[in-house]
Amino acid sequence: MPISILMPALSPTMEEGTLAKWLVKEGDEVKSGDLIAEIETDKATMEFEAVDEGIVGKLLVAEGTEGVAVNQAIAVILLDGEDPSAFDEMSDTAPAPVAVSKPAETPASAPSSVPISGIPQPKNAEARLFASPLAKRIAKDKGLDLSGLTGSGPHGRIVKTDVEGAPKSAAKVTSSVTPVGSIDARAYYDVGTYDEIPLNKMRKTIARRLTQSKQEIPHYYLSIDCVLDELLKVRKHLNEAGAESGIKLSVNDFVVRAAALALQKVPEANVSFADDALLKHHHSDVGIAVAIDGGLITPIIRKAEQKGLAEISAEAKELAARARDKKLSPKEFEGGSFSVSNLGMFGVKNFTAVINPPQAAIMAVGAGEPRAIVVDGEVKAATVMTVTLSCDHRAIDGALGATLLAAFKSYIEYPPAMLL
Repeated sequence: MPISILMPALSPTMEEGTLAKWLVKEGDEVKSGDLIAEIETDKATMEFEAVDEGIVGKLLVAEGTEGVAVNQAIAVILLDGEDPSAFDEMSDTAPAPVAVSKPAETPASAPSSVPISGIPQPKNAEARLFASPLAKRIAKDKGLDLSGLTGSGPHGRIVKTDVEGAPKSAAKVTSSVTPVGSIDARAYYDVGTYDEIPLNKMRKTIARRLTQSKQEIPHYYLSIDCVLDELLKVRKHLNEAGAESGIKLSVNDFVVRAAALALQKVPEANVSFADDALLKHHHSDVGIAVAIDGGLITPIIRKAEQKGLAEISAEAKELAARARDKKLSPKEFEGGSFSVSNLGMFGVKNFTAVINPPQAAIMAVGAGEPRAIVVDGEVKAATVMTVTLSCDHRAIDGALGATLLAAFKSYIEYPPAMLL
């Protein structure tokens, strides 16, 4: 029986992808582990490998095709002795194994697939149903909800006859209520007064995830001012000492290190909300927001509390470079326990950031600037930086968030404490 190769879910939030490039052609022999295609998601381009051995009988999706749904057949592999005539029965045959991509592998500590409120789920429910591609196509044309049908195919798979014989009552009910955020701005402006720029996959994902975050996560915000004079002295000294080795620390490297240590000092705040439980993380996995063409991505420095400033600096630069080239694997930007978003280099004094689920907090870092402060009753000039912590009130109460922020401030204002 021919084996269908399906579009894989290369990340928990992936619903569709672009088949960027085929690495095989029809008639090629493939073995388990051979790379067969490059798949582009909203945030990365990843190589895709085969699980089964056989001959590439047919490539069903052309290179460069966008919007290929997860679990849609993209190619067919013929086993020994089979010929192309076997394709005729592919529509209603049992589902075939899905090839697996190396970058999609998750470590043993990866979160489970239990749905968490506020986090987009891996795929829509229909994509998880056992149904032949032909049955899905007919159901879509007829407006039928496959979840209400019982399959008569192998292992309960829904096939063509099940859909064609489905009662009209199985049709989807369309709500007359306009979803939040669905207002089309084009209705307010005259044609010709604007240029329309279609959303890319990344921008669509950002819009969906952050809208859901603000709607479902009860945000609250805490701000604090940090005096940077001591940090700037230490940074200058370390950069001079490490110049020959190519070490050049940024203020953000100190921010990441201080945040990681603060999360260890206040472990009750190093958590994620999981509906009926809080996940208390063992390590400080700190994400750093990186602006890239068409959107934003947050690569994660894992176990940041165990890394020195030089290692954090080198890893942050390397992750940011690969993020801009869309070469990150999902495990490098998904999950994490905390994030840092720094707009200080743009001169932004302060701002608030939207929590990136499944995390429960994110820190917005503003620019360090000269300000007047009072020390022992005297007014003095100092370099001051404002940081604002956004917290998920379901997981981190106000007093706990304030405690975390105070711990961060203690490390930032006295960097030698980071060495203890």
